[in-house]
Amino acid sequence: MTGKRSAISDDGDKGGDLRRRDPGGWPPLRGDYGLGDPDSRIAVVTLASHLTAKGSAIWGPCKTENLGVEKVVANLISNTNIRFLLICGDESKGHLPGDSIIALHKNGIDADGRIIGSRGAIPFIENLAREAIERFQRQVVLIDRIGLIDEGEIEGIVREHRSLSEPFPEPPMVVVKRRAMRPREGASSGDAVFGEGVVLDASSWVVAEAIDGPAPS
Repeated sequence: MTGKRSAISDDGDKGGDLRRRDPGGWPPLRGDYGLGDPDSRIAVVTLASHLTAKGSAIWGPCKTENLGVEKVVANLISNTNIRFLLICGDESKGHLPGDSIIALHKNGIDADGRIIGSRGAIPFIENLAREAIERFQRQVVLIDRIGLIDEGEIEGIVREHRSLSEPFPEPPMVVVKRRAMRPREGASSGDAVFGEGVVLDASSWVVAEAIDGPAPS
């Protein structure tokens, strides 16, 4: 995608505009994605395809059924404007992240963190708490168009949904934390390093917290 970014962070609870925030504030996690209008109600995952989805809040590929899916969820639930997720593009063979996102949204995870019903090779969620998954299920409606690669048709779906709903009525959920990178002793097996200064410490949180400050309108 165009406009690659990195970071994670916050948002708050009372209205505002993400475009007035620090450019590093949203999306929380770095990745291969493009950014459009953060007030748009729709995000687009293009799976193994590299496509453009103008008018969406964020768009880009997702090629793995574990860490890739976790990043998608973390970025979406940190922006309450996003109410729809279009899943399109060609599946990543073997990994099947599109199938895994759909299964996660429908079924959640079992006691071992496995995405229930996923046909992916290693569909385990290790760095998100159930609260984050439940928030994803409640906040976002999925639009399953796996296999669609026509950018004109994708942009048509985006236009149809970009202003279709109200923002989610709860504060943005932040599931990772910033901290200075330093030698880490005794790190949890659930820790994941997503980029310089950004660590998701699965052992450190019970429920993801919203950072004080203005939320997207």
